[in-house]
Amino acid sequence: MPTFNQLLKFPRSKPKPRARSAALEKCPQKKGVCLKVFTMNPKKPNSADRKVVKIQLSTGRLIIGYIPGESHNLQEHSVVLIRGGRAKDLPGVKYHLIRGPLDLTAVDNRKKSRSKYGRKKI
Repeated sequence: MPTFNQLLKFPRSKPKPRARSAALEKCPQKKGVCLKVFTMNPKKPNSADRKVVKIQLSTGRLIIGYIPGESHNLQEHSVVLIRGGRAKDLPGVKYHLIRGPLDLTAVDNRKKSRSKYGRKKI
């Protein structure tokens, strides 16, 4: 417990709210280079092989991003665009990749919610 004199010198301060996706640095998207493409298993009670990628951002930070949609063409040294948004059942995955721009191609034969998966209207 601080003394009265300590409180006069250093008043109590509210904890600052932390950003959920700190690596974005208040930007809507960031560009990065893929270092490793691999799969992860989700937490209980879910079961699958989720496709994720380790990315080095243009700022130099290393993050893990989730690849949405069916199949992908990513490999080491691919350049990708990331956005915020965590994968709830994957611990430590706080970012999604954006399909369509840069090296990550759109999902083939996508009919519904195409904008999420980078598919143009045919």
